Amino acid sequence: MASPAISLSWSSSSWLNNRALSRNTNEGIKISDKSSAFVILAQKKAKKTRKIILIEDVTDVGKKGQLLDVKAGFYRNFLHPTGKARIVTPVLLKEMKIEEERIEAEKKRVKEEALQLARIFETVGAFKVKRKGGKGKQIFGSVTAQDLVDIIKAQLQRDIDKRIVSLPEIRETGEYIAELKLHPEISAQDENHESSNRIGQVQA
Repeated sequence: MASPAISLSWSSSSWLNNRALSRNTNEGIKISDKSSAFVILAQKKAKKTRKIILIEDVTDVGKKGQLLDVKAGFYRNFLHPTGKARIVTPVLLKEMKIEEERIEAEKKRVKEEALQLARIFETVGAFKVKRKGGKGKQIFGSVTAQDLVDIIKAQLQRDIDKRIVSLPEIRETGEYIAELKLHPEISAQDENHESSNRIGQVQA
């Protein structure tokens, strides 16, 4: 009978010790929990944007060649799929600079050619157009912009677009003024860069 008593005594003691240890441990955790503090920060979600260049005019967005910051989703879902814009990169910026320099050089070349041609017209002074005559000063037909273009080609070996030629209606002999708009920056009334040329007497 001694063995069961010893066994019971040992089991009871062990159980009590475990309970006490568990209690002390739980209390210690509770005390530790009470002393803890947490800081929570609320922040707005950052908006993702993309720096782009427009390849063409886009209504309510911008003009061709314009640099803009747009929402990433707008670029991804609309501008990029439709080929209306490109993401700006160092390589693209370099290409843009080279293209701008090329365009400026071309504009300068065109203007210089226009000024040179204007000076040539000043030197020539007048062009003569021959037409069959009618009664009095009247001529058969009329003198057109194409007639003047052909004369300039024959005498000066210069190709002129007839769309830049403006002249009055010519249906009789006399002297007339034809205006040649050689360049947007060269005024027909500029006495130093006169782009008008006088058509000499229309002979019958």
